Amino acid sequence: MIISILAEGAEASALGLNATNWVALSMLVVFGIMLWMKVPKILGGMLDKQIAEIKQTLDEAENLRKEAESLKAEYEAKTAGAQAEVEALMTSAEKEAGALVEQAKVDTKALVARRQKMAEEKIGAAERSAIASVRAKAASAATMAAEALIAANHDASADKKLVDQAIGDIGKVLN
Repeated sequence: MIISILAEGAEASALGLNATNWVALSMLVVFGIMLWMKVPKILGGMLDKQIAEIKQTLDEAENLRKEAESLKAEYEAKTAGAQAEVEALMTSAEKEAGALVEQAKVDTKALVARRQKMAEEKIGAAERSAIASVRAKAASAATMAAEALIAANHDASADKKLVDQAIGDIGKVLN
């Protein structure tokens, strides 16, 4: 018989090999089959593929980092340029505001002078109107007083004498 059964305490063996030897032989056969089927080459290829994917991912990450740094630098430059532009605009606006204030002062002085002149002209016109009105009233009052005096002091004979004198004066002028 191929398998020998031994007494107690003895080891079982088959074809002269004990269990440990059979396990070692099985492992050698499995490794041989794996080498014959080129399993290490397949595993190496799979690992190389994963390594290549990892390298590609790392390269993409590095490129993204460089791109992000360049964008950051670009935006920092734009921000600095925008800040300078803002400062220039502020300076320009302040100068323009100062010029507008000065122009407003000049315009205000001119407006005040025009209004003062207009007021003086209105006052002068009002004075002339008041003087004319007073003169008209004075003339009217003088005329009325003269009429009253003439009516009180002159009679028909005095009027005849004045009329004759007026006619004589006209005749002298005509000759």
